[in-house]
Amino acid sequence: MNDHIQPDGSDASEGAYEHDHGALGDAEFAEFMELAAEEGFDPEDVEGAIEAAGHGPLPVLAVVGRPNVGKSTLVNRIIGRREAVVEDKPGVTRDRVTYEAEWAGRRFKVVDTGGWEQDVLGIDASVAAQAEYAIEAADAVVFVVDAKVGATDTDEAVVRLLRKAGKPVVLCANKVDGPSGEADASYLWSLGLGEPHPVSALHGRGTGDMLDQVLEVLPEAPRETFGGGGLGGPRRIALIGRPNVGKSSLLNKVAGEERVVVNELAGTTRDPVDELIELGGVTWKFVDTAGIRKRVHLQQGADYYASLRTAAAVEKAEVAVILIDGSESISVQDQRIVTMAVEAGRAIVLAYNKWDTLDEERRYYLEREIETELGQVTWAPRVNVSARTGRHMEKLVPAIETALAGWETRVPTGRLNAFLGELVAAHPHPVRGGKQPRILFGTQAGTKPPRFVLFASGFIEAGYRRFIERRLREEFGFDGTPIHISVRVREKRGKKK
Repeated sequence: MNDHIQPDGSDASEGAYEHDHGALGDAEFAEFMELAAEEGFDPEDVEGAIEAAGHGPLPVLAVVGRPNVGKSTLVNRIIGRREAVVEDKPGVTRDRVTYEAEWAGRRFKVVDTGGWEQDVLGIDASVAAQAEYAIEAADAVVFVVDAKVGATDTDEAVVRLLRKAGKPVVLCANKVDGPSGEADASYLWSLGLGEPHPVSALHGRGTGDMLDQVLEVLPEAPRETFGGGGLGGPRRIALIGRPNVGKSSLLNKVAGEERVVVNELAGTTRDPVDELIELGGVTWKFVDTAGIRKRVHLQQGADYYASLRTAAAVEKAEVAVILIDGSESISVQDQRIVTMAVEAGRAIVLAYNKWDTLDEERRYYLEREIETELGQVTWAPRVNVSARTGRHMEKLVPAIETALAGWETRVPTGRLNAFLGELVAAHPHPVRGGKQPRILFGTQAGTKPPRFVLFASGFIEAGYRRFIERRLREEFGFDGTPIHISVRVREKRGKKK
């Protein structure tokens, strides 16, 4: 449950690009606006709220470059808050790599390819690897170069990768703190990527002009369209999980043949493997995102790459099948992967692997762990499988189809408001400060995942929002999908200036 709108994954067929009012048709939108006017809401505010929740998936901007050129500092500047970890040494970026940002009224996602523990001998290969994974999921790229140092051999290697990828690139000459540094930035014309934009990510100098150029090259919507046919092609499934939980084995078992390399050593899959597999008369595209070949001198870097690749695969997918090793305790890494998929707004299936190896005691404790550690995704379909023996593998596709159905479910505005009216009458919001805020009306502005905008007479507490989400699931299903809810509060008349 999110308190802020996170519009991911809607498609043009919903009307998101034909109208500026999400999944609502013209007649439904007109009727809804009349209701909003009667309740005293500003029409522009209502329309803006629906548009924000209803438009399609956000375009993705990757920030790439060699270590310690200021990528995370720039990401913090772009998103307007300090979230990416910044320290004056290479290799401090960890875990979450995707953020939402807005500039000049345009919203987009930023992928921070911040850093890793760097081995000097392997620097070219490492930079190329992290850039490659980020560019794979990106619609445009900001390439950050240290203007004080100038273009290095490593920078040249990234340039070659960028040219090969063919994505739009904005060249950021960072660490230009004053007019004297602009001469250093001009030398970066030699990279052949067009005009270098002199920027001081630390102080904000020049970042506005650079972001204006980013908006010039960033598409309004991503190049891919979700859907079972047409432009979207086969439904896309990201097979994700921490290293050595059996992702490659599961993919081979589903495919009925040895499609990818399987080894007991964690991290034998080097590159993402997209496999078209026919199951039940339907063709699916599975993406195997098993870790990468671990090197002793790059252990933490390998973890970082796995996180980056998982984020890239989830961005491209419609369903995330999260594989968890049932024979081991649910780890923090498992929880982070689940959170990543939820925040990306993808349909989710939880698959507990190695079920055939569990004794009664382990199964008991696993159930308790699931209740305590994964309580936030009780709505996700669950299958207990064995990738080695193929046990219960036939249950995987029905679970995926259930999650997709929930992900695409849309509740008509009339039915939703009838439900909200009954809910508020039976379970009103608690009185706070002598006042009792009420949910007045609402609408589902988008699907993939379901996104709701509720309009209220006052501030609605997080606990009551969670209660609304729980009752929405009980009434309408939404199995296997996160639900995003945003609340707009009516301003008091006479106080608006």
